[in-house]
Amino acid sequence: MVTIDDVARAAGVSTSTVSYALSGRRPISPATRERVAAAIAELGYHPHAGARALASSRSSVLALVAPLRSDINVPVIMEFVTAVVTAAREHSYDVLLLTKDEGTAGLQRVAGGAMVDALIVMDVESDDARVPALLKLRQPSVLIGLPSEPTGLTCVDLDFEATARACVEHLAGRGHRRIALVGPAPGVYQRGTSYANRFLTGFTAAVGALGADVVAEPCDPSRAGVRDCLDRIGPDVTGLVVHNEAALMPLLDLLRVDGRRVPEDVSVVAVCPRDAVPPLPVRLTTAEIPAHEVGTLAVTMAMRLLDSPVATPPETRLLPPVIVERDSVSPI
Repeated sequence: MVTIDDVARAAGVSTSTVSYALSGRRPISPATRERVAAAIAELGYHPHAGARALASSRSSVLALVAPLRSDINVPVIMEFVTAVVTAAREHSYDVLLLTKDEGTAGLQRVAGGAMVDALIVMDVESDDARVPALLKLRQPSVLIGLPSEPTGLTCVDLDFEATARACVEHLAGRGHRRIALVGPAPGVYQRGTSYANRFLTGFTAAVGALGADVVAEPCDPSRAGVRDCLDRIGPDVTGLVVHNEAALMPLLDLLRVDGRRVPEDVSVVAVCPRDAVPPLPVRLTTAEIPAHEVGTLAVTMAMRLLDSPVATPPETRLLPPVIVERDSVSPI
């Protein structure tokens, strides 16, 4: 295996000069840097990750905490994971993906072993038990989500309250007043998941502002679960806001079975990432979940905390909603 000493001999420089050229910790003349780079390319040298970490006091690894629970929509989660991994590579970082629901123990295990330089945490709950542990860690953290008390935390997410209002207003602007929410699975609400609670808050306020009755039901995304949800909602609604990507296909099929045409009889606005929904019989109007933008921002914020911890105060970034009109909403 090629070593740093081999590179130094091939470039005609000292081992320490090669190390400085790799780490950038001391200025090296352009000519010397070019000789080192040429020797590395010729010999196929790859610096040892452990040695790099010891030299720089960094591991060049970010932890992404994304528990894969039974009621999680994996394709949606993977949109965020892909965005984080892609953005991390732009900073020459790798990503350690933690999918087991370990709570604070998992955070402390990874951080305590100096395995990672920073943590990005998903599936945030309104009263998240992990928050006190995150605030005590040596490593900085970024939450993709917004707990009810974000003081001292750096958070980024879609503004789900504003998104719910935008969905209702989009339907109301086309004459709809009987609007119902097909929400996430019951377990998502039972855990107090932040995004679901914030969306429900925004939906309730927006429908209430219309002077209409609030109809909001959790929905198991199985065909039987969607059937039950639609039965609870009843046949009188003219507009559906669907905050449950996995329920979309059975929902559209069951509406067809019931003889309710989209959008002629019932209009549908779906809340989902751009690329996380399979082909459907109707091109849905959507409030897009900006997974790529949120994941990229989370990495950018983590790197800023690593590079300038004193000059970077905690912040919360909530991205505004974007409604993309397609073929599933019509006026009444």
